[in-house]
Amino acid sequence: MAAGQTVTVYGAYGHTGRFVVAHLRERGFVPVLAGRDRRKLEALAARYPGLEVRPAPVDDPVSLDRALAGADAVVNAAGPFATTAAPVIEAALRAGIPYVDVAAEIEANADTFARFADRAEAAGAVVLPAMAFYGGLGDLLATAALGGLTTADEAHIAYGLSGWQPTEGTRLAGKVSAERRGGRRVRFAEGRLEYHTDALPTLTWPFPEPMGPRSVVGEFTMADVVTLPSHLSVPTVRTYMSTEAAGGVTGADTPAPTAVDARGRSAQTFLVDVVVRAGGTERRAVATGQDIYAVTAPLAVEAVHRILTGRTRTTGVVSAGALFDAPDFLDSLAASGHLAWERSAVVNPPVVG
Repeated sequence: MAAGQTVTVYGAYGHTGRFVVAHLRERGFVPVLAGRDRRKLEALAARYPGLEVRPAPVDDPVSLDRALAGADAVVNAAGPFATTAAPVIEAALRAGIPYVDVAAEIEANADTFARFADRAEAAGAVVLPAMAFYGGLGDLLATAALGGLTTADEAHIAYGLSGWQPTEGTRLAGKVSAERRGGRRVRFAEGRLEYHTDALPTLTWPFPEPMGPRSVVGEFTMADVVTLPSHLSVPTVRTYMSTEAAGGVTGADTPAPTAVDARGRSAQTFLVDVVVRAGGTERRAVATGQDIYAVTAPLAVEAVHRILTGRTRTTGVVSAGALFDAPDFLDSLAASGHLAWERSAVVNPPVVG
């Protein structure tokens, strides 16, 4: 089990990293606090006496090797992942330990698959990108909805957030991604990523109760366009964002999240509605919960636990839906009170939207 197993958390002092550290401790792991800023690491360690601090600049392989030395796994929570993912994966491969990150950056996730797939498979290693609210959760829901099918006509992931107060890391990652795209937008159509300058449409998405129909921004593309197609044959993956959340994350003056409970969660709530159409059947899976950053921690830590206990299906660079038993994974999160989820199927559904 987890008792005594060590997990290096790179970017431990960040907003999501702190949730990961706390949840690792709750699950019986021993976190190792790593990252680029010694001062911030030491400040975090003051809250957790006895935890080891290992500063490691991302461009210093020797320091990264020390940060991972003796660890059973590493969770990378340090964005922008365009900068951190490759060096930390390299260090994990040298150390012979599993790598999990919480990247929501589309291009960084695509780079991980393209750059490391052959090496990770040859080494029998597990490299799991996007094990987070964006990317990982949608992939698990879509995989669970398909019930063993690996082919679909199209997949739609609609994010019904009560709002989105972005962290400093989210803003920085968004800036890096925007610069990388040269101001263009990205979508997944006809089996590939496309870059475009089209205006994003606004439409109404029929979220189930208690949310109900809600205005969303269409083609508000998230990491699901990398995770789902990595193991499912689906030519079209579209994601949607509630207009309140889209306005919050892009607004220059939107404040950072504020804790409202003892677990440090914000008041934000979410409903993720995944609709996968295959043949004449519409399969749906829905998850609800609180705080998109906080729920990333149990997603990532449950992944680490399953990898280290051999509850996986393959090796290499792999997304959550391919690596794990998706319904069982979601059931575990529900049993622990981190989210609620359900699925359904409708034969010959009416056309919506």
